[in-house]
Amino acid sequence: MPVTSPQTQNSATGTAPAAEPTLRTGTLGTSDIAFFVVSAAAPLTVMAGVAPFAIALGGIGAPVGYLLAGLTLAVFAVGFTTMSRHVRSAGAFYAYITRGLGSSVGIGAALLAMVGYNGMEIGVYGLLGTATQETLHALFGIDIPWLPVSLAGLVLIWYGGFRSIDFGAKLLGVLLCAETGILVLLAGGVLLKGGGHGLSLASFAPGNVFVPGTAVVLAFAFAAFTGFESTVIYRREARDPGRTVPRATYIAVAFLGLFYAFIVWTVIQAFGDAQVVKAAGTNPAELFFSAITTFVGGWAADLMHILIVTSVLASLLAFHNAINRYGLALAEEGVAPKSFGRVHAKHRSPYVAGLAQTAVGAVVVTGFWAAGADPYAQLLLWVNTPGMIGLMLLQLLAAIAVPFYFRRITHQEGVLRTVVAPIAATVLLSVATVLVCTHIDLFTGATTVVNIVLIAVAPAVFVLGLGLAWRLRRTKPDVFERFAAEPDAEAETV
Repeated sequence: MPVTSPQTQNSATGTAPAAEPTLRTGTLGTSDIAFFVVSAAAPLTVMAGVAPFAIALGGIGAPVGYLLAGLTLAVFAVGFTTMSRHVRSAGAFYAYITRGLGSSVGIGAALLAMVGYNGMEIGVYGLLGTATQETLHALFGIDIPWLPVSLAGLVLIWYGGFRSIDFGAKLLGVLLCAETGILVLLAGGVLLKGGGHGLSLASFAPGNVFVPGTAVVLAFAFAAFTGFESTVIYRREARDPGRTVPRATYIAVAFLGLFYAFIVWTVIQAFGDAQVVKAAGTNPAELFFSAITTFVGGWAADLMHILIVTSVLASLLAFHNAINRYGLALAEEGVAPKSFGRVHAKHRSPYVAGLAQTAVGAVVVTGFWAAGADPYAQLLLWVNTPGMIGLMLLQLLAAIAVPFYFRRITHQEGVLRTVVAPIAATVLLSVATVLVCTHIDLFTGATTVVNIVLIAVAPAVFVLGLGLAWRLRRTKPDVFERFAAEPDAEAETV
């Protein structure tokens, strides 16, 4: 008697084989995706932790630096979002780059994206440890080691990524409202009381903007937007992705650019144009806490300490979710381990990719601890910096890819969107990348040798990716040819 397969038995009984679970489609709206993106940028942490250095080194014209960075990325978003209406692949950056510049460059970009996003997330566990230490010491006089905090954070973030994407969106929405709310409270207090020495618009005067320190401000400002482009990673889980993804991208860029500039300006007003640069240079870590204590109250400073910790957690969760979806997409491409493509039956999350990412994070964090490294100066800055440069290079490659892509297809998009804006973005992003790399010592505080190594990581990873592409072309030509191919239209709407 012949033995029948399960598939044959299902056909004989009229039942279809059980389908593998997939990501939950049609779940995320524009605001949900925007929450993920803005949370990744960690506005409160960027403002309280980084903006004082921008003021100290760039002067009172610092708010304009954030506006210029936002404008540059808005120009980039024009071509990027136009292409998003045509490219339905799940791989975000690498899919766009592949369609414009070919599979070899796309595979190099895919490896760069994985390393870049992991660098942006894993380094922040050092910040979580130090921020929690400082908060507990400031509020309760308690001193704790940083490693248990960072490891606990790894578990919390793993759980947040393990749960459904709508759970993550709701959680990030609450955390983001809290961290932006405390900054709005600070701004309101400063404006209502007329600032420390009256309100002034001198920050926007050309004489205060076009100064040597502006290059430094721009370097800090571009770094403050890192991760905004991750909107397209959630395409498969978005409602009406052709509209939702572009809207979320523009909202994220506009919000961050305007919000950063406004908050930095209000803090300048809190101390006065003549005094703020000295205050920021003397004690940058206390600039925002001092301002909110003076104009709102000590209780608000205590709350800000707590919300910096939740801001860091929100950023970690946002990057973790993005990394998991990159891992899932690469598993589907046949480049990453097949297990990374498994989706949880109940939560519809890429849980194996999440476990792998958490394991990598745990190894890096404990490795830095075992080496006696400083969690902020080394774990955060030395791991974060190559990740930031990697994501900036990805933005640059994506901008270059746009006009090449539209030359290859028949379309009805205008020249402004497909040629002019992408070329302008390429020039502007090239300048931004050079600014960041030439002022890298301001980010790391490290020696010249260390800085050279940190800058070299991203291009080295990209070259390794090109080597992987060459190997795949020889050993797995079918995987190479199908890389970042368009999904079936029917599959996307399931």
